[in-house]
Amino acid sequence: MPINPSKAQDVFKDIGEHVQFTVLKFKEDVDPKVLREAIEEFADRSQAIIRSMRIRESGLSANSGIKVAFGFSNHAWDILFPNTPKPKELETFEGIDGPNYEMPGMPDLDAKYSMPASEGDMFFHIRDSAEAQVYEVQTQFMKFLREYTEVVDSTKGFRYFEGRAIIGFIDGTEAPAIEDAADYAIIGDEDPDYINGSYAFAQKWRHDMDFWNHMKTESQEKAVGREKFSDLELEDEDKYKNAHNVASKSTSPEGEEQKIIRMNVPYSDPATGNTGTYFMGYARHWEITKNMLLSMVLQNDFLLTFSTLLSGQLFFIPSRDTLEKIADGEFD
Repeated sequence: MPINPSKAQDVFKDIGEHVQFTVLKFKEDVDPKVLREAIEEFADRSQAIIRSMRIRESGLSANSGIKVAFGFSNHAWDILFPNTPKPKELETFEGIDGPNYEMPGMPDLDAKYSMPASEGDMFFHIRDSAEAQVYEVQTQFMKFLREYTEVVDSTKGFRYFEGRAIIGFIDGTEAPAIEDAADYAIIGDEDPDYINGSYAFAQKWRHDMDFWNHMKTESQEKAVGREKFSDLELEDEDKYKNAHNVASKSTSPEGEEQKIIRMNVPYSDPATGNTGTYFMGYARHWEITKNMLLSMVLQNDFLLTFSTLLSGQLFFIPSRDTLEKIADGEFD
């Protein structure tokens, strides 16, 4: 049974210009049965809200087009659907404690950094060419969820010049091309009950921009592994050993590079200096994303040198068919 991208949520295309990331957790005093009924209604209503916005925004701009993906954490699944089998790779991200990480056969690891885990039951990734559409969709979603949830995090991202990361380098060069992206983001027949779903990992980074901006361009290039202006990759001998594009690679046992769909965007309140990157990765296999994260920690990815990681959690993004089953009360 081949994947069908039209049945998936928006997990493999269009990073957007205005982006809203929202993480919610369920209120503890809500009866699970009442909560499940509310989520069943939301699973139905959310799709109607998206369809309505696509009608409302038609003709506004050639680049208009609301894109939405939302899903549930492992913790949320246990509360909502305790009697329904989970997607095969859905688990709770527990964080990576670099200094205390132990790997068989590698006793001399010198990992200096860690990646924390954070709470969250529902995750939303909404983007469009204008903020008004993003605002309206999230506002309407919350009408059905506010009574049952609390906000863990709400972050507005944006498209920086030329699609660059906030540190000034082109972002996503090594990601799959759009025509190839679906196969990397969407679950296939390896998990037929959840085909056309996806695994989303959301992680918020805050950067010390003063540290970064005081580095010479040549040093920044060695740290990222690419030329800053042209985006050409440096030769291996010209990179730092812990350059980002070295440390963040994941390879199969056969030595083949494994990829995910990255939709990272900057966020910033420049007046207060609260600036960073919201890392957003969609994958057909969570194991690939997890290996990338582990590699970044164990190799002391240079980006970790001037960054504070604020969050990190895994979410399953259901297909539209799965959302319909949830809406129909088929999950319990």
